Amino acid sequence: MRSHQPLIARIGRLMSVLMALIMLTACGIANASNPQEQQAMPTPGGPIIGGDTQVPVIDATPASHESEVAETGVPGLTPFDTSAATATTVSTATAVPIFVPVDGAIGPYSYPADVNPLTGLPVSDARVLNRLPIVVKISNSPPLVRPQSGLNEADLVFEHYTEVGVTRFSAIFYANAPTRVGSIRSARLIDYELTPMYQALLAFAGGSIGVEKRIFGSQAVKAGLCADREDKDQCGAESDIIGPSGLIPPSEFAERAYKGVLYGPPYYYRDEKIPVPHNLFVDLQALWGLAAKEGFAQKPNLQGLAFLPETPPNDNGSGIFLQVRYATEKVDWYYNFADKLYYRSSDEVKHYDANTNQQVRAANVVVLYAGHYLTDIVESGWGENVNWSAQITLWPEGDLILFRDGKRYEGRWLRPSRGAALTFLSKTGELLYLKPGTTWIQVVPLREQMNPNIEWVKFF
Repeated sequence: MRSHQPLIARIGRLMSVLMALIMLTACGIANASNPQEQQAMPTPGGPIIGGDTQVPVIDATPASHESEVAETGVPGLTPFDTSAATATTVSTATAVPIFVPVDGAIGPYSYPADVNPLTGLPVSDARVLNRLPIVVKISNSPPLVRPQSGLNEADLVFEHYTEVGVTRFSAIFYANAPTRVGSIRSARLIDYELTPMYQALLAFAGGSIGVEKRIFGSQAVKAGLCADREDKDQCGAESDIIGPSGLIPPSEFAERAYKGVLYGPPYYYRDEKIPVPHNLFVDLQALWGLAAKEGFAQKPNLQGLAFLPETPPNDNGSGIFLQVRYATEKVDWYYNFADKLYYRSSDEVKHYDANTNQQVRAANVVVLYAGHYLTDIVESGWGENVNWSAQITLWPEGDLILFRDGKRYEGRWLRPSRGAALTFLSKTGELLYLKPGTTWIQVVPLREQMNPNIEWVKFF
């Protein structure tokens, strides 16, 4: 089992260095806005990677049901930058428009009893929909983890930044239950959003102290960290100052979060032919069985996505090719006119699913623009080099580009409250319809946060 205990003292020292730097900055001795100083001492600040635009750093405090929203669009999160816009109070009960779907559409408010609300496709046995989806954390770096297992059986897949420019997948499974999915890696703050959005279980290897505080609550994390320490008061004090500091309540899905390193077979297992830490896999059939025994076998009320088998009118042009360039990876999607699906390549190599030896494919590919902000949560560190966790703001709305049927549609995504799943709209405010089938969502920073030398979105 992986333990956080050896990290406490080191992270405490890192936080002390950070606080000292903040104090020096306040006294005018250090200039935190100097890019050279930021490069020498990686303190939170600026975009997640490489861009020239300065972006507020946020304290990763969870949004409450009656949350504060800064004009940066970050509910409940207070920027370290005191010059940030004044916060205003809004209620998540704010009226949300009711959209009228066109004839022949599926969703977004109700679905036939045998139709998967995440794909718009019928299932052979409607009983599989009487369980909660599972958000599964799947590695995508280093390249040796490819081909991953189970990607083609997921209903939705989110690719997102972690830190230092690498990406990871949050794959959502509902209709299918493969017995080998992975490799499984640690959770990130985006999973703190996705899990309640889809009323899901969370399958992950573990997490940084800060992310686990968000999931399990600071008291539970402290108890685990200090269980074997004789100096429990000192250990507790050290735990409390690790970001996010203070008392953090457990998430609403804490009891549905299955930390892989705490479980053995049949739920999680290691493939000894693959090097650690890239060899942890999950058996979703077994995990769903465990969740059912623990009382998590309810049918969720999933809403938000709308589907239309016919190609919608009013497209914005051709969408037969998409390239998303992350800092350390280039993703290409090619449209196949024969089966009307998109096929994925990573770094100019066809991307396969190891379970089936078939190329990763999707009916829809969505480029989703969202704010990326560094937090006070330390994901990793070596010496004075610190990698800070990124908050990806999947709320309340933002720009998107949908690729389906070889066409391109520009629009907006909407998530008005914490428990709401994503809804896609056209630029004119009407429902934007997915093609029934699997959807991949390429989460990228806001356009102004991108470094054009290493990040871009291209298509034709």
